[in-house]
Amino acid sequence: MHQREPEPSIRAAQAALRSTLPFADTADLAAADRGFLGTLDDPKILGRDGEVVWDASAYDFLDGDAPDSVNPSLWRQSKLVAKHGLYEVVPGLYQVRGLDLSVMSIIEGDTGVIVVDPLISAETAAAAFGLYRKHRGDRPIHAVIHTHSHIDHFGGVLGIVTQSDLDERRVQIIAPEGFLEHSVAENVYAGTAMARRAGYMYGAALERGPRGAVGAGLGQTTSTGEVAILTPTLEVTATGETHTIDGVEIEFQMAPGTEAPSEMHFYLARYKALCMAENATHTQHNLLTLRGAVVRDPHVWSQYLTEAIERFGDEAQVVFASHHWPTWGNDEIRAFLGIQRDLYGYLHDQTLRLLNQGYTGAEIAEMFQMPPALEASWSTRGYYGSVSHNVKAIYQRYMGWFDGNPARLWPHPPQPLAERYVAAIGGVDRVVELAQEAFDAGDYRWAATLLDHAVFTDSGHAAARALYADTLEQLAYGAENGTWRNFFLSGATELREGTFGTPTVSNAPLILAQLTPEQLFDALAIRVDGPKAWDLDLAFDITLTDLGRSFHLALRNGVLVYVERQPDAGTPLQLVLSKTRLVRLAGGDLQSEGIESTGDTSVLSRLLSVLDQDNPDFEIVNP
Repeated sequence: MHQREPEPSIRAAQAALRSTLPFADTADLAAADRGFLGTLDDPKILGRDGEVVWDASAYDFLDGDAPDSVNPSLWRQSKLVAKHGLYEVVPGLYQVRGLDLSVMSIIEGDTGVIVVDPLISAETAAAAFGLYRKHRGDRPIHAVIHTHSHIDHFGGVLGIVTQSDLDERRVQIIAPEGFLEHSVAENVYAGTAMARRAGYMYGAALERGPRGAVGAGLGQTTSTGEVAILTPTLEVTATGETHTIDGVEIEFQMAPGTEAPSEMHFYLARYKALCMAENATHTQHNLLTLRGAVVRDPHVWSQYLTEAIERFGDEAQVVFASHHWPTWGNDEIRAFLGIQRDLYGYLHDQTLRLLNQGYTGAEIAEMFQMPPALEASWSTRGYYGSVSHNVKAIYQRYMGWFDGNPARLWPHPPQPLAERYVAAIGGVDRVVELAQEAFDAGDYRWAATLLDHAVFTDSGHAAARALYADTLEQLAYGAENGTWRNFFLSGATELREGTFGTPTVSNAPLILAQLTPEQLFDALAIRVDGPKAWDLDLAFDITLTDLGRSFHLALRNGVLVYVERQPDAGTPLQLVLSKTRLVRLAGGDLQSEGIESTGDTSVLSRLLSVLDQDNPDFEIVNP
């Protein structure tokens, strides 16, 4: 694949950044290395079929000074995040870092351990816990804590415990209120679209290297092994709730609606250690992740950080999270949490101030200024979230997609809009000429806009595609944000080589199995092809034998609705089956055993005939 050298304007911008940021400050380097005990003998973690699901050595190139093809601030962050191995936080509290996007923490109790956030994949979780046991001995797991409802904090659970461990009450699964509902919903309802965009966000198809993926700021990338979820045995519902596990007292603080809809912090008095889940890390976080999600609430986020400082700030001697390295020392903790709190509070308040003066999200993002103290802190730099897209997210949260200008109320969609712009400018060749002028002048944002229109007008125009890829590549070289870099480079890759699809799929069978009946019916309703179903009038009853519950479902006007009620003999079709069989049925399996049916079975086949299949390979940079 052809890649261009960094242009003079990019090299100049990198040099300017080197002269303005405090690269002589090596405190984070010392903190990231502190307590290192060792790492895997083989940095490649394999799946059951021998495929590599994680390769920690892929980032060994992150050494020395940043090349001009990588923003020097992002290079620094990636060097820190790529460090991998087992680390002692304090005696009795350990972390395995650098073996997945997230961090596994291990709390030693009187007779065994409590594992916090077992990574994305079973394979990486097993390798991480195996590394701990190699250095600390074969201690039994008494509990697993999921701090919040994102897959990198629960997906690997079957790598360290089994369902029988829960059934026989050897292990507890502890999670915040709403954990299961939110975890499953995010991975199913919009899971296909999110997963496709996550491939861009985490650079899943990119080569690792100075001109490819260097990391995503929060972690390096996502592992690609087997994922699952186990139903919590203990759901935490209130701040101040305290539980003692294996002799370790844990005090919880609820933090819903922050980085995740279901999230919590906790304090370990035995170790004077405060876990902040994912609400205080060494980067500015996302208020709206680029893969897609519901917009998060920075106001509530900052308030929960204030509450954590007030509840635990006088006692804590170390604060750790499920990404990055800890912070030690009470004064340092209060300063770190205060800076993080002020970051999200400032983003919220100043965006609201400016939108109330009539500025749009895009305008606010361009004019937004951070206070000097926040600008100077490494922990607020935009490696994962950014001021630009966070400000736009806050605007969206309060004002929606429409900026109030009537000319933007009903625009043409991208392709017909592009065709009109290109025609007005004088054709695709003229657009490419103007884009080349912008490229040569270092105005890559304008070049990308022009070439987006050109490709959406004529997707086969070789010169437009080539220059568009070169332009995105230069934008990537200059990006301080790891996910921006990955998006730009992924777009360039697809322009040059074709669509790479969705490298990882999160709605795995073991997650689908945890759907409630209501969530299963909602997932079916989302797949109904409305126009195909306009003329259908279907009704049937379902009895789920393992749950002792019955539902009536009806499809009319292209809408599938359901209500929980006892079966009615007058309903055209009666189905009796288990929830597990219902999951397979929803996937299109009509033939397998396990369904008792009475009545008109064509109702079911007609319903399945109008269910659409998700497209994990949809286009992004092409029309």
